Amino acid sequence: MEEHEIDCPYCGESLGVLIDCSVSEQQYVEDCQVCCSPILFAVSIDPAGQVAQLTVVQENG
Repeated sequence: MEEHEIDCPYCGESLGVLIDCSVSEQQYVEDCQVCCSPILFAVSIDPAGQVAQLTVVQENG
């Protein structure tokens, strides 16, 4: 698991999130800890087991 800071695509608040680095490509939805809106995460993990790309967008957008 790696901790990353993201900005909520709805309310703009900075959030600390944990990313599971055991799966090389993943997409999932997690609610914002501040405004409770659903955030779509797209994550790619590099061969060394670290986050190579992390994208967060509005689930319905």
